[in-house]
Amino acid sequence: MSNIKLFESKKVRSQWDKEEQKWYFSVSDVVGVLTDSADPKAYWRQLKKREPELVTFCHGLKIEAVDGKMRQEDCANVEGLFRIIQSVPSPKAEPFKRWLAKVGYERLEEIENPELASARVREIYKAKGYSEDWISKRVRGIAVRDELTDEWKNRGVKEGKEYAILTAEISKATFGLTPSEYKKHKDLAKPGDNLRDHMTDLELIFTMLGEASTTEIARTQDAQGFHENKSAAIEGGNVAGNAREELEKKSGRRVVSRENYKALSEDTRIKLKSE
Repeated sequence: MSNIKLFESKKVRSQWDKEEQKWYFSVSDVVGVLTDSADPKAYWRQLKKREPELVTFCHGLKIEAVDGKMRQEDCANVEGLFRIIQSVPSPKAEPFKRWLAKVGYERLEEIENPELASARVREIYKAKGYSEDWISKRVRGIAVRDELTDEWKNRGVKEGKEYAILTAEISKATFGLTPSEYKKHKDLAKPGDNLRDHMTDLELIFTMLGEASTTEIARTQDAQGFHENKSAAIEGGNVAGNAREELEKKSGRRVVSRENYKALSEDTRIKLKSE
């Protein structure tokens, strides 16, 4: 599970290791937070040259880059970061250590009680200004998506590129647009813009229908591997696409919208900056 955490409004990319039950964090992101460096990757390269033993605390993991692609980067768990932080002079070191410990503890709490994860997601979206009705659909959509990706993993689909291809097939069959085309349609130019955070209620509903249908079809057909699951993805997307077209005929209105929530994101950014 990949995620983005915020420390003092700065993004820290992370990945949850289900086997180890630990978070792994992008070291360059952490360095950027601690140093405010204009080029944290270069800072980290120099630090590794000066103290080569720091590499032993890292793992090369594929994590989403600025351009939206999965690229391998040095990542470390909380224990490894504690050691790395010792080599980075920064007044933020102690508060960042406390933040790391809190993030790790919260995730373990969420495993024991999944309702906590849902509650925390709700609080984040509520703080951004989304309505309660929209938040309920978004949270449900996250659960539907997680169920689908778990199914893909169990059926031999590889994370990263293959997940992206199958997701694009569902989206194209559901809405007539791939996620990248959809983002352009909504004028979402920033690589970090999450398409689903800018969907209307109906768009979220049909996204859920396409993904839930894909999960059900993959199970009933016992789809194995990428190619069989690609067929299931297209069929699942078609279920949602047919329903969307039927609604559009009855209502006379298109489901696919140019509406986005960039204003909410901008307001939140300004608020965080001022705090």
